[in-house]
Amino acid sequence: MTRDEILKLETYLQKTFQLPSIQVRQRPQKDDSAEVYIGEEFIGVLFRDDDDEDETAYQFQMAILDFDLK
Repeated sequence: MTRDEILKLETYLQKTFQLPSIQVRQRPQKDDSAEVYIGEEFIGVLFRDDDDEDETAYQFQMAILDFDLK
């Protein structure tokens, strides 16, 4: 992902979740995804999906471990 994409996604997530501490960071050696953090805590990965019709979508994947729920 480009730096411009990352900034747009970060702004979108901050507004959508009303949480200015959300950060989207580039992943080393990956150009199709970025990492999502709240403060310094890693919470998930954003993936870019380029389909056959020249449309781009983004998917956010977040794992919630059972011990985090306690």
